[in-house]
Amino acid sequence: MTAIENGVAVITGAASGIGLATAKRLARAGMHVVFADVDRARLTNAVDEVAALGPEPMPFVTDVTSLSSVEALADAAYDRFGRVDVLFNNAGVAVTGPISEMTHDDWRWTIDVDLWGPIHGVEAFLPRMIEQGGPSHIVNTSSFAGMVPNVELGPYCVAKYGVVALSEVLARECREHDIGVSVVCPMRIESDIDRSARNRQDSYGGAPDHLDLDLDDEQLAGRMLGADEVAEQVLDAIRTRRLYVFTHEESRAFIRRRFDRIDAAFDAR
Repeated sequence: MTAIENGVAVITGAASGIGLATAKRLARAGMHVVFADVDRARLTNAVDEVAALGPEPMPFVTDVTSLSSVEALADAAYDRFGRVDVLFNNAGVAVTGPISEMTHDDWRWTIDVDLWGPIHGVEAFLPRMIEQGGPSHIVNTSSFAGMVPNVELGPYCVAKYGVVALSEVLARECREHDIGVSVVCPMRIESDIDRSARNRQDSYGGAPDHLDLDLDDEQLAGRMLGADEVAEQVLDAIRTRRLYVFTHEESRAFIRRRFDRIDAAFDAR
């Protein structure tokens, strides 16, 4: 039996994109899904959309930048279901522009959501998942930009590289507890991350007048993939205990070139 059969899943960033698509897929597989998102209105719409697909979903407004908010999410999930079998740390945001033009708030917001969000998820859920016993799984959303640096996505790359490292260490440490770990590294996906600034809190400078990201062809490498296709790969990774989920075959060449350059640096000494 895997973590999916008759289990409970908690998904952050569940109101849209990969999070919503994965919630639908897990609901169809019979899982109880806890929907966590900072956007209350979109969260309500997402839950309504999934309600007929499987067990009754549970919405919970969550700000992943706040450890206490994520701990409240964990409390609510365990109070309701008594266990969590799949934790999907998926919430993400992005800011574009050269590093020289990034504000301190740009850095804080991106890293607090994209890196501290998964860390908070691990802090709040992992000890309880170890204690409950049995097979379970943690999925973290990184990015192609967490494996290969992208220009004008500096804070995003820094955060997503961190998510890869977090996942790699977790995979080794959690094996003895029968907890699998996966890290999702997509290229272009149909999602709302390009409008994530709509939820940027005042403490991070608030939402800008222009909400859409300015992304060029280099930043948008790879074909556009539907969120449903990514959700299928996430489901397969949970079932097979696969660590790396590279959603786009075309990312292979970019990643190989990066490691070839690293290898060549040893010959240059």
